Amino acid sequence: MDRQVIHEEMERARAGFHELLSRATEAELGQMSKGTRWTNEQLLFHMLFGYMIARNLVILVRLFGRLPVGVSRGFAVLLNASTKPFDAVNYWGSCGGPRVFGPRRMTAKMDRVIDGLHRRLDAEREEDLRRGMHYPTRWDPFFADFMTLADVYHFPTQHFDFHRRQLTLDTRG
Repeated sequence: MDRQVIHEEMERARAGFHELLSRATEAELGQMSKGTRWTNEQLLFHMLFGYMIARNLVILVRLFGRLPVGVSRGFAVLLNASTKPFDAVNYWGSCGGPRVFGPRRMTAKMDRVIDGLHRRLDAEREEDLRRGMHYPTRWDPFFADFMTLADVYHFPTQHFDFHRRQLTLDTRG
């Protein structure tokens, strides 16, 4: 995946996030989203959380991408075995996140996280972007069995775009 494409998609997601939160009423934020157990506000936090998690995934690829491939395969098997606890933390964390952040702080956090991802992506060497590791495919539909560092930078926007379609916000201007 091209580095510039990743930068552009993160900027598109950032602008979309800003627009969604700036236009949403309190009542809309409290409405249930489509196909999840979260409200729109909780789902928006979950979308932000995907970018927050990506920062840690980058670190994992840097570590496991330098080890024999079997090490990350074993790690992925272990993580797949812990899917139920992961799902619970993922769900409840997204329920509580908006209480901690609120819409205004969520927007500021998204800006800081994406700015950091941009800086990290710019600093990556091409050879490192091609390194990869195995991932727990049961944790997220956008985790492939093997993902490169470039794939990991792309992941949060795939996650964002998928969940954006589940929002029930009226974003017509």
